[in-house]
Amino acid sequence: MRAATFVAATCAGVLCASAIGHNQAPLHKPSSVEANGTSPLLALHKNLVEITSTSGSERNASDFLKAYLQRHGFTVETQDVEANRQNVYAYLGSSRSTRVLVTSHIDTVPPYWPYERKGDEIWGRGSVDAKGSVASQIIAVEALIKDDKIAEGDVGLLFVVGEEDSGIGMQTANKLELSWEAVIFGEPTELKLASGHKGGIGFTIRAKGKAGHSGYPDEGRNAIDLLVNGLAALQQLRLPSSREFGETTLNVGRIEGGVAANVIPEDASATAMVRIAAGTPARIMGLIQRAVAEVSYDLSVEFKAGRSPIAIDTDIDGFETIVVSYGTDIGNLQGDHKRYLYGPGTILLAHSDHEHIKIKDLEDAVEGYKALITKNLERSAKPTNV
Repeated sequence: MRAATFVAATCAGVLCASAIGHNQAPLHKPSSVEANGTSPLLALHKNLVEITSTSGSERNASDFLKAYLQRHGFTVETQDVEANRQNVYAYLGSSRSTRVLVTSHIDTVPPYWPYERKGDEIWGRGSVDAKGSVASQIIAVEALIKDDKIAEGDVGLLFVVGEEDSGIGMQTANKLELSWEAVIFGEPTELKLASGHKGGIGFTIRAKGKAGHSGYPDEGRNAIDLLVNGLAALQQLRLPSSREFGETTLNVGRIEGGVAANVIPEDASATAMVRIAAGTPARIMGLIQRAVAEVSYDLSVEFKAGRSPIAIDTDIDGFETIVVSYGTDIGNLQGDHKRYLYGPGTILLAHSDHEHIKIKDLEDAVEGYKALITKNLERSAKPTNV
């Protein structure tokens, strides 16, 4: 195989390719066991979890994946998203346009928790969300290559940054100017196909008071008291529900305010997230704004872009289905394609200090991804003349 050349200079939305020549040698056939006795799946998963890649600090993870995929015979392109943040796109040979895309995210929520093997479980930040999906997806594609089930032009791999905080990685991936017949998104779904997930909208509520000495409360206006009253009103708010997605929920995730116990606080704020089960973000915004305005004109609300609930394809036999309450990158990827959401582990363990996954779930996910890929390729295959 001709040595690949990596071009370091990129600009946002523009790809740098580590291209493999047209006269490349046969693709690397992965063995079932690494030299140290660990399976390729567990070795890859361990390497990924051991890399700190909280949102905004994913570069080590993207560099690792680029090098790994190059070693295993893929053509690899990197795409700058922001300073020191890159998406990784890989495919076979020179056909960057493929029929199926397999994708997940490489960023995690903070804080970092180290890798630890506990019997048949693997603990650590990202072990579930979503490095379990990333490792299983890669090994599934490698296994299909080894078995001659897929070839050049069939499958692409896309691993993005920023899913946990803004979706900027997948939004930037639209600049690849590619389209696919089907896209398989990796997230923890308990090895079931998700039939849909809730929408969401984030917001910050701010209170403006008047500072003063705490011994003379009548001379000031306590911003924290205003904020608490506003949050209490939101907890009483009746939000829309649906039979498919259940209840719309509101979570206040962070509160800030004040400078000292003996100072009347002038400023206070809280950030919150709504998981939308019915209705539009505009409707939810209106309900929140009215509830806050009824408490005090000294309260204001700033919203981030929101999204309505998303329906997802489940037309592949052999899988149980599930509805999930979390958001994904599905809505950030443009195009007219089938959309599948599948992966190992449960979201109930993600984002926690006890995040962990069973080894069997990782192994079963490899088989699940193989089935999703091959079924989509078979369904869209052009008939041949006999």
